[in-house]
Amino acid sequence: MAIAFVLNGESVREATAAPSTTVLDYLRTRAHLTGTKEGCAEGDCGACTIAIGRADGEGVRWQAANACLMLLSQLDGALVKTVEGLATGDALHPVQLVLAESDGTQCGFCTPGIVMSLYVLQQDGAADDATIHEALAGNLCRCTGYRPIVDAARALCAAPQAREPAVAAPRPSTAHGAAGELHLSPDNLADLVALRATHPEAVLIAGATDLGLIASKQRRGFSLAISTRRVAELKHVTREPDGLVVGAAVTYADGLPAVEAAFPAFGALIRRIGSRQIRALGTFGGNLGTASPVGDTLPVLLALDAQVELAGPAGSRWMKVDDFLTGYRTTALAPDEVIAALRLPYLAEGEQLHVWKLSKRHDQDISTVLAAFRVRIADGVLVSIEAAFGGMAERAKRARALEAALTGAPWGEAAPERIEAALAADFAPLSDHRASAAYRRAAAANLVRRLHLATMRPDVAIEVHAL
Repeated sequence: MAIAFVLNGESVREATAAPSTTVLDYLRTRAHLTGTKEGCAEGDCGACTIAIGRADGEGVRWQAANACLMLLSQLDGALVKTVEGLATGDALHPVQLVLAESDGTQCGFCTPGIVMSLYVLQQDGAADDATIHEALAGNLCRCTGYRPIVDAARALCAAPQAREPAVAAPRPSTAHGAAGELHLSPDNLADLVALRATHPEAVLIAGATDLGLIASKQRRGFSLAISTRRVAELKHVTREPDGLVVGAAVTYADGLPAVEAAFPAFGALIRRIGSRQIRALGTFGGNLGTASPVGDTLPVLLALDAQVELAGPAGSRWMKVDDFLTGYRTTALAPDEVIAALRLPYLAEGEQLHVWKLSKRHDQDISTVLAAFRVRIADGVLVSIEAAFGGMAERAKRARALEAALTGAPWGEAAPERIEAALAADFAPLSDHRASAAYRRAAAANLVRRLHLATMRPDVAIEVHAL
């Protein structure tokens, strides 16, 4: 029942802390490792970044992760490294040394998280500026202006460090109970389905990047939870003749190469869903299961006419994602079922996929409006269009009126009134702290105009980053 992991090279068996304890709280209050800081408690600032290691064929593969969102039960069987675990005696680790020599720290509060992100980056070998910026996108610094931090990263990547040799990790267990909580962690689909049928009231936890906020911000635990992260059948990505099948427990980080190869626009979106710290934990199935109206992957799944596999005691069934989403954070998932996989149909010959996300901040921010379009154009005619939007209704939805208005028509520069009238028939967005309803309506219409430019005027820059 104990949670077993290796922390900075030392074996730990934790049997008394509640499994819902955040890793950040555990490190600071029980392990007394206070270098890891709390800045936002919601996975945005990166001050709590730690490294999570798993052995692979080439040694230890380290990934940066947000300790503020991770639950203690997620550490079972893992290797964990914090900023305290880098130096050897009084000798600083090269990451710490080069950051200090580059004047990459000022107040120092964010520095431990930046050190850990750079530590993981260095393990990956040579990196260009785009990779460096992506690796640091999940770490906010209010003092230095980032230039000296990027300089330090360039110096580190010019002299990459060899992979650390594999370290024996403790064998994970299937149940963790303490402080009145029980977290179950099956390692196969049959056991997962059986547990779900026996405990339909249990909270299903994948990467906890959404549910972790309940523990970190609301300070509430989960008395009974079932984790999907160790279920082998849910962790595969398979290229099948009719589409790419992504297991529900595949993380964004692990699924990105295959998804980006098949759907470049979807891959570009995944890089903006969250930082590397978030993508190491968050899963494709988890994003669908939460059914958030601003869930980033959902409009893309709708535009692709993707299907979801649901597994239960009676077997599995496939249904369209459009039918699976039933309302605000509600789905067609039965109480005794789990999400097993997603099937993303390949683009047909001549089809294009375009995805655009509007948010207050380019990186690591929740969508204000997100649009996904699958289109086929021939001889200046929009032969087909599947358009889906997030942030425009109580759930991600297809824009059926817009599709009907544009399909089969000459794909010239459609009159603004025509686009806006169709979108008004599809959506009645709300105003909230991210945007007004009027802004959302205007933004959605402008994304349709951007689609026209992207498909008919590739010579025109349509994003600020492209100028």
